[in-house]
Order: sequence, then structure tokens, then C-alpha cells
Amino acid sequence: MTAVLAETIAEVLRPVVGGELPVRLKAWDGSEAGPEDAPVVRLNSPDAIRRLLWSPGELGAAQAYVTGELDVEGDLNSALRQLWEVVRQRRLSGIRLTPGVIAGIGRIARSAGALGIPPAPPATQARVRGRLHSLLRDRAAISHHYDLSNDFYGLILDPQMAYSSGYWTQEPGPGYGVEDAQRDKLDLVCRKIGLQPGMRLLDVGCGWGSLSLHAARHYGAKVVGVTLSVEQKAFIDARIKEYGLEDQVEIRVQDYREIPDGPFDAVASLEMGEHVGQKNYPVYAKALFDNLAPGGKVLVQQMSRRGRHPGGGPFIESFIAPDMHMRPVGETLNFLEGAGFEVEGVEGMRRHYVRTLEAWYATFEQNQDRAEEMMGPEVVRVWRLYLVGALRSFAEGRMGVEQLLCSRPAPL
Repeated sequence: MTAVLAETIAEVLRPVVGGELPVRLKAWDGSEAGPEDAPVVRLNSPDAIRRLLWSPGELGAAQAYVTGELDVEGDLNSALRQLWEVVRQRRLSGIRLTPGVIAGIGRIARSAGALGIPPAPPATQARVRGRLHSLLRDRAAISHHYDLSNDFYGLILDPQMAYSSGYWTQEPGPGYGVEDAQRDKLDLVCRKIGLQPGMRLLDVGCGWGSLSLHAARHYGAKVVGVTLSVEQKAFIDARIKEYGLEDQVEIRVQDYREIPDGPFDAVASLEMGEHVGQKNYPVYAKALFDNLAPGGKVLVQQMSRRGRHPGGGPFIESFIAPDMHMRPVGETLNFLEGAGFEVEGVEGMRRHYVRTLEAWYATFEQNQDRAEEMMGPEVVRVWRLYLVGALRSFAEGRMGVEQLLCSRPAPL
């Protein structure tokens, strides 16, 4: 085969990308095309072309990347930052498959030997079934993401295992890092909901217990935390025993719709509401309301998103968080008010999440070899793409995160 594949791809895609390729493309046949100073993308196999034929756009590219059929040289964050800058400059909004482009794609597929049935989905791609946001399906979706491995998450997160945006009260540096920002976030939450010794706190979607344990250890609260992840419960139960908090913290594998022993003096839910779905959000909001005593406060920390792909996009929805749904923050406030809450305050934290993700990504890259030994290269590639994609989304304003403080009205 003559080494012309990259040049052919560049020619066919010129009307799609609005000119020259925004990347330096290197194909397995030795051909190259695109600016020499652009991020380098390698096509390592005809299967990369085949995936993109069957799933044009983000999903096909993500599948090819996580399997190693497509690769990006150097730092993935820097490459995606440059790529998105070109997309903005050229005002590219999607792939337009004109007859000429379709014919050109066929020519690429024939010359690359990429015609045929689609390759099997990568092993890391989620497989959840059943009625959307049924109890069983929600458990499966949560298990796919959160039951991966506690030790693996320990290679990304701070020692508190806080898996939500930190709150940076100082500039990042040698004396102040992500562990400090997460501690300051936990303190902020506890202060906002007015925790006092002896108060009962419900932690909905408690993760690895950072808030539950912090509230008990530093504020004297009696805490019930609920999660759908058996791995998370095992992790927190071990820490409860380590800290001697058996009389203060109880962790349950329990759905937010099945909590039997409210109301509580305060409620918090950190980056869990994204998983309940659009139709079920009123149910979630009502569960928070019903489990809060009159006069008590609830803090919901939640990601927001405007425009297309409320689930985060094809990659996130297929590999990371099946069935997730995000919306503009104003719509979430409408749901909370509809449940009966009075809104006390809204605090935007998008820039805090950028710093948090930068810290997670740096830690992940430092621990790459251990992560590969533990989970294999495909999982590592999924998580690199996930962390960098999330970082770019927050840095470029496609996603936000807010703390929403509400109260349950009480008679005056």
C-alpha cells in the first residue's frame, strides 16, 4: 500500500474541519499530514478507521483511543486544549456529511482496509440494562463507576478520598494542595448546614465517606451515609473502625428512595444528584425534603451543564457515568423549590474544580505505572481521557459546579 493514508484523510476532511487538519496525523503506513507544530495523533490500526466509520465523532474516537488503536503523543491535556482552540476559532459545531465527504470516507475505508463489521466495544465500555433509573439499573450504573477498585481511586484522590470539587482558599503550591482544599470544602459544607455536636446528618451519596467522617470527627455529628457501592461501604467501615467512630457513623448500601428513618437535622449530597436523572430529580428533591426536619438545612453540591449532551457526551455516557443527567443550575433550583425548599444561597465553584482536576490528573500521571499494573492499560487510558476531558470542560466553561444551600421552612 502506498503511504498516502494520512494525506487522503486530510483531503477528505478539509471541508469538515474548515481547512487544514488541526492535528499532525501519523498513520500506520508511515504517511503524515497536518501542521508540524500541531498535536500529534497516531492511527495505529485500521480498526481505528472502522470505529470512526461506524461511530463518527466522539464515541468512535474514544473507543479507538482507549483500545490503543489511536494515540496522542505527549500530554493529552495540552493536545486537547490546542484542539479546542482551533474548534472555537473556526466555529466548528459538528460533522456535516455531504455526499462528497461520504464518498471520500468510503475511499479512505477501502484504501485502509477498514471496511467490514464494527469492532466489538472495548471491555471498559459500560453495559447497563433495564428501565432507566430503576433501582436495579441505578445500582448497576453506580457499580460500573464506583466499584472499580478502592485502591485504584487511591492513586488519584487525596487521602480523604474526597471525590468532588475541592474549595481552594489559597493558591496551589507546596504548602497548600488538594488535600487542604478538600478539607476546606468539607468545613464549608459543615458550616453552611450549621452542624453542631449531637446533630443527626444524612449524607446522600456518601462516596468514600470524606464528609461523613469529617462531620463526625470535627463537628461531633451523628451521621448516616448512604451509597449504592459495596466497595465504598467496605472502605468507610474500615475507617470508621480505625477512627473509633462506631457509635457516630453508620454507612448503608441504600437507595435515596429507601431511607426509612428521617427526618434528620441536616442533609448534604455532594455530586450525587447528577446520577438520578431528569425525570427522577423531583423524586430526589422530595427525598431530601422529606428527610430534613423543619428548620433544617440541606446542601447540594452538583455539576451543571448547558446545551447539548446533558449526560456529559458520548464518551462519559458510555464509559464513565451511564444515565447521568446535568442541567443549568436554574432548572435544578426550580426542582428544589418545587419540592418545598427555600433557597438560601448559591455559590459557583467552577474554577475550584479546574484546580481539583489538575491535581487529580497530576497525581494520576505520577501513579500511571502502578495503575497499569493494578487495572491494565485500557482502564488507565479511559481514566486519562476522562480526567482530561472533565478538566477541559470546566476550564472552558462547558460545565459548572455549584453549592446550593436550601432550608425546609418551619413555622415562625
